[in-house]
Amino acid sequence: MSTVVLLLVTGLGLGALYFLVASGLSLIYGLMGVLNFAHGSFLTIAAFLGWEVGRRVSDGTWWGLALSAMVGLAVGAIVAAATEYLLIRRLYERHIEQALVTVGLSLATVALFEGIWGTDPIYTQKPEWLAQTTEILGAKIPNDRFLLIACALVVLGGIVLFLRRTRYGLIIRAGVENRSMVMALGIDVRRSFTIVFAIGGAAAGLGGVLASVYYGYVSAHLGSVLLIFAFIVTVIGGLGSLTGAAIASVLVAVLQQFANFYLGGTGDLVVVVALAAVLLVRPRGLMGKVA
Repeated sequence: MSTVVLLLVTGLGLGALYFLVASGLSLIYGLMGVLNFAHGSFLTIAAFLGWEVGRRVSDGTWWGLALSAMVGLAVGAIVAAATEYLLIRRLYERHIEQALVTVGLSLATVALFEGIWGTDPIYTQKPEWLAQTTEILGAKIPNDRFLLIACALVVLGGIVLFLRRTRYGLIIRAGVENRSMVMALGIDVRRSFTIVFAIGGAAAGLGGVLASVYYGYVSAHLGSVLLIFAFIVTVIGGLGSLTGAAIASVLVAVLQQFANFYLGGTGDLVVVVALAAVLLVRPRGLMGKVA
C-alpha cells in the first residue's frame, strides 16, 4: 500500500511539472494555432538565470528559491514575448515555416547554453525542508512534490481566471474566433497574442526553476527532455485544451512512475505506447475539439 501511495503522489508531482511546461504549449496552440518547438528553450534559459541569481543571493534557502522563481517567471515571459514579436508574428498561418524556425531556434539555443554553462549538469541546492520527506499512509513522500503540485494548481487557476475574467482575456478569445472583426473595432490583437506567448513562457520559466528542484540540477538539455513529454501530454490531452493538458499530465506521469517501478524502468516506452493508442483510437485527444 505504501508503495502505491508513493508512486501516486510522486506521479502527481511529476505530472505537475509536465503541466507547467505543457500549459504554455496548449495555450499557445489553442489560442493561436502555433506549435512552438522552442518552448523548451524558454524553460532552460529561465532555469539557468534563476539558478544564477538565486545562488548569488542566498543559495539553498527559501528566499533564494523564491527569487529564482520570480526571475524564472520574468525571463520566460520576456524571452517568449520577444520570440513572438521578432519571429512568430510574421509567420501566422504558415505552419511549416513556424516549425522550421522554432526547431532551429531550439537547436541553436542548446548550443548557446552549452557554450555558456558547459555540457555537464550543474547540481543545485534547495531549502532543507524540500530535501526531506513527509509520511502519508506509510509512504515517505519527498516534500518537493507538494511544492510542484501547489504551483501547478496556482498556474492553472491563474490562466483560467485571466482568460475568463480580464479584458485582455476576452480580447484574446474574441481574436481567436474572428481576428478581423476585433481589429475592425480598433483593438490591437497582435499585442494580445504577444501576451499569450508571455504567459506561456512565464509558466515554462517557472517550470524550469522547479525542474531544477525536482531533478537537483540544471543543464542545457533540461528543456529539450521536458519538451518531449510536454508534447506527449498536449497531444494526449487534446491540442489546445488546457483542461486536457492538466488531466493528461497526471495520467502520463503516474503511468510512467508505475511502469518504471513494476515493469523494469520501461516508463518512457509505456508512455509512447499510450500516445500511439490515443492517436489510433481518439486522434483529437481526450478533450480536443473535432476539426
